[in-house]
Amino acid sequence: MEVGNPRQGPSELLDSRIRGTNQSGMRDYNERLALSLVRQHGPLAKSDIARTTGLSAQTVSVIMRELEAEGLLVRQEPIRGRIGQPSVPMALNPDGAYFLGLKIGRRSAELVLIDFLGNVRSMQQFPYRYPVPQATVEFVRNGIARARRELTDEQATRIAGLGIAMPFELWNWADAINAPREAMTEWRDRNIQAELRAEFDFPVYLQNDATAACGAELVFGEKTGVRDFVYFYIGAFAGGGVVLDGRLFDGPSGNAGALGSMPVPCRDGRMRQLIDIASIAMLEKMLNRRGVDGSHLWTSPEDWGDVGDDLEAWLDEASEALAYAIVSAASVIDFEAAVIDGWMPAAIRARLVAAVSGAIAKIDVEGLRLPVVREGTVGIHARALGAASLPLSERFLIGAGLLAKRN
Repeated sequence: MEVGNPRQGPSELLDSRIRGTNQSGMRDYNERLALSLVRQHGPLAKSDIARTTGLSAQTVSVIMRELEAEGLLVRQEPIRGRIGQPSVPMALNPDGAYFLGLKIGRRSAELVLIDFLGNVRSMQQFPYRYPVPQATVEFVRNGIARARRELTDEQATRIAGLGIAMPFELWNWADAINAPREAMTEWRDRNIQAELRAEFDFPVYLQNDATAACGAELVFGEKTGVRDFVYFYIGAFAGGGVVLDGRLFDGPSGNAGALGSMPVPCRDGRMRQLIDIASIAMLEKMLNRRGVDGSHLWTSPEDWGDVGDDLEAWLDEASEALAYAIVSAASVIDFEAAVIDGWMPAAIRARLVAAVSGAIAKIDVEGLRLPVVREGTVGIHARALGAASLPLSERFLIGAGLLAKRN
């Protein structure tokens, strides 16, 4: 969720088109609206929500009582003014709901459990040479059982859903990740979303992995006030997403923000796709050509150690490719920011962002208003957290625009 200047009040920060309604039959919408406001701005009193949404004081009182009774909101210490009754802010209850997120990547899977505030309660990882459906299902089944054991019985009943973030048409990536075609073809014939939904008593949602990472930046990232940004996630392969007017935009087919497919110029004068230059798989190939095992790129994303000159070469090429991708995107949509995150140590991400800014300065951008290039704020687990944000947004929020596919 995006916020503006922290000195502004909630009524100034809320999009004027997001208003409550006092009509009957709209309780669910109004409850989502109240929860979204509290998530955006922190604890709010009933009067703040009434003033912001245009709902009557009576309607807001009913909504807040119900949300408190359901365990989604908790009372804070009263704030006493000079006159009148003290104001009682209401805050999100961390134990109000829990959400599971599964990232199925080309080199590893992750399963995360978060609470209602987005705090990570548990994180499990499953590295592999290439993803296999049955092994992945077993990892999820055992991982959810372990995550549940870390909760009380009451907390476990509040698991509100599982989100899955994975590359669409994963079976088409066999050659790119040096996986047996027959093993990857299994993904074409199995519906992992349906399989997992049949095993558990909560809904299961599905989204493209890079789009989900973009959603994590939107919902859980630092609040910068930016409402329009293009997002790049650099993992085994490069991908991304688009946020317009504070909402994740995935287009009619769910493929908007497929930035990895964007053509960019190479140093040899040819045009290649961004995915073939700025992906970490390209760095691994560079290491392998020198006889260096690059598996630690996937198993130790917090610290790659001394990667040597190959890292410098990869940063040079990846930053130039990303620079052209950002300029191309800015020529279509007037983005305020270009956000870069990925499966890499924070120090290397910072170097990549700085190199991209330097590379943009060398491109002829006359007539364009360029976005500010900045680092993502979620980090290596953005795809898993984005997956967990799918049930959160689907069931409790408005305005996040996470268009999760649910069968």
